[in-house]
Amino acid sequence: MCSSNWVREGFCSFMAVTGLWCMTTGGAVWAEPLSEFQHSPKQVTEHKVKSLVGPSVQVDEQGRISLAWMEEDKDVRSVLYARSTEAGGPMGAPVRINRPEDVPYWRQEAPTLVVSGDEVFVTWGLTHPKSTLEQPLATELRLSRSTDSGKTFQPSVLVNDDPGVIQHTFDALHRDADGRLHLSWIDKREGKKESGTYVARSLDRGATITTNLKVDEGTCVCCRTAVTSGPEGMVYVAWRKIFEGNVRETVVARSTDHGETFEAPVIVGHDQWVFPACPHRPASMGVDRQGRLYVVWYTEGTDEIPAVYIAYSDDRGKSFSEKRKLNVSKNTFPDHPQIAVDPEGRIVAVWEEQAPVKRDVVMSVSMDRGATFTTPHKVNDRKSQTPVVAVNSQGLFALAWTEHGMPGHKMVMQTVKVPSVKVATEPVR
Repeated sequence: MCSSNWVREGFCSFMAVTGLWCMTTGGAVWAEPLSEFQHSPKQVTEHKVKSLVGPSVQVDEQGRISLAWMEEDKDVRSVLYARSTEAGGPMGAPVRINRPEDVPYWRQEAPTLVVSGDEVFVTWGLTHPKSTLEQPLATELRLSRSTDSGKTFQPSVLVNDDPGVIQHTFDALHRDADGRLHLSWIDKREGKKESGTYVARSLDRGATITTNLKVDEGTCVCCRTAVTSGPEGMVYVAWRKIFEGNVRETVVARSTDHGETFEAPVIVGHDQWVFPACPHRPASMGVDRQGRLYVVWYTEGTDEIPAVYIAYSDDRGKSFSEKRKLNVSKNTFPDHPQIAVDPEGRIVAVWEEQAPVKRDVVMSVSMDRGATFTTPHKVNDRKSQTPVVAVNSQGLFALAWTEHGMPGHKMVMQTVKVPSVKVATEPVR
């Protein structure tokens, strides 16, 4: 169970950030002053436990922040949820999601999280009841639901419908505008050399799961999947696919029928990155109200230089724009990018910037549907990692990240209000 000391740290209720708008075409750069963003006070929770993984973050229409994460202490593992008591924080007391007899699988990625009104949905990995010394990493993928704003959670539902004593993990969870829950993950149920990407849905608010559907095979085994939806029944799944010669590309498969079927995947960046192992670095996606699909990902490309890129699709995932690099620092290692996109097409991208003696979380913002981005700027105060970001329909973004240290760990949360801008309507083909 959680042994946390929940504390609040005030940090500038309003901050004027000065930087540059940057757009590069053919080597040229144009710049103009950056607008002011409204930052809420930072909320910090302390966790005096052995290990912590996460968090995942969501922000509801009232501006309340929700977090899901995992803790391990004295050999007890817990999947936990907390919601702020008011807009922007402070955070309420954590609630344990798994039952005492359930042993969560300890993994590198946080539980997934979706919040809709009083309903909270979380997916997490359960150590397979039939796991053996030959299959020590076998898991079941579980979906938990709360109908009382996360005060209590119902018994979890099994997501994978195969009996295999294998891993079912690197999952993603998304709720579309009509209330359908879309799940994606990776498993190796067919026994082939490489794993496959699978999806399922819940059409009854998490009570039951549909038959699992295989989207594709040849999946990079430990780069987490991503799933999102757009207008007119569009659903998108992203993952890293292995091509001949160990070329690893971020791909997106689309569904035009609310996730019932999926078309063949499309390569996003054409990076031609040859890597004979799994990078452990997922993609992240978002869609605006006009249907533009945005994808951000990590690659080392043909020059083997770590970089974070973004591209978009205006034809519902059939093709993608030329990719644009988001990181600009020459002395750090960019890693683990995530984005959130609001209905107007405002984008907040976050990622890590690593150096030999520090690890920072940086943020870059676009207020014009990805045409330009602000110069990345640091948001953390101490050595930090695993940033995540979410947004509500009002354009309020929520950031969260982890600070690791002795004797425990900290999770930091903050909301950011991005100014509204008028964006010309562009039809989606």
